Amino acid sequence: MEVIRAKIMGFCSGVRRAVSAAEKALSLNEKKEGTVWTLGPLIHNPMILEKLSERGLKILDEKEARVSEKDTVIIRAHGVSPAVMRHLRHSAGNLIDATCPLVMQSQKRASEYARRGYTIFFAGDEGHAEVVGIQGFVREAIEKSKSKSAFFIVKSAAEFSLIFDSLEDFFERKFVLLSQTTFSPVIFEEIRSLFKKKCPSAKVVCSICPATNERQESLKSLCENVDGVLVIGGRASANTNRLFATAKEKCAFAALIENETEIPKSFFSLKKVGVTAGASTPDDVIDSVENALKNGGL
Repeated sequence: MEVIRAKIMGFCSGVRRAVSAAEKALSLNEKKEGTVWTLGPLIHNPMILEKLSERGLKILDEKEARVSEKDTVIIRAHGVSPAVMRHLRHSAGNLIDATCPLVMQSQKRASEYARRGYTIFFAGDEGHAEVVGIQGFVREAIEKSKSKSAFFIVKSAAEFSLIFDSLEDFFERKFVLLSQTTFSPVIFEEIRSLFKKKCPSAKVVCSICPATNERQESLKSLCENVDGVLVIGGRASANTNRLFATAKEKCAFAALIENETEIPKSFFSLKKVGVTAGASTPDDVIDSVENALKNGGL
């Protein structure tokens, strides 16, 4: 069997930065009484979370967020709202902000458009941690500036059209289209195209992380040269699931797995197997999957 890796896959810089921050905090905390927390799961990868948990990392529920001055809290790559950040700065002894720099840019950008009274259409997944955090920035900007801004989350061109067509005063509004950093580039383009038809002079800012698009394009190229594709990553990961959706569309055999124990038996009979991985998947997990494929299983 030949195993071919996608040219671009695995850890993105934002996730690598967050994991590195957690590992450093745990090392510094070894002889201290406090606890090291992450606000919500640090990344969407069960294996890494388990390893960090064994070293003492605990997950803090954002709704409770009760910590002591002896504790360290890490803000994960997705970021949080300003209100949550302020609360933690006052309650935790040490706060480490591991928000992805691209997410920070999105937070500031959305906040500024809200302050200036724009109606914001946001291409993203409602309830996703990054989107919830950005909503918080928009809400605070509106409250402080008393602007007439509005914020609509849309996940498809049809959903955008439905909301836009329901606005009775759209001639009086200023519009802008923004996006979640891990949103599907294909679906964003569909939304953007319709958005520009309805609002030719409106602003569009695609804040999708370049790594998201690069992984998608790399996967498409991979699918042309293999019999089947394995997408490695956490099932709760948005970008991993989007890779899987592309793999299913472009390849006859595709499967999403979290580790080498989940490789479907049918893949061992293929001549060429492609491998790609989500942004929260570490190198050692990818290596284990490749070794298992080449050795005929575990």
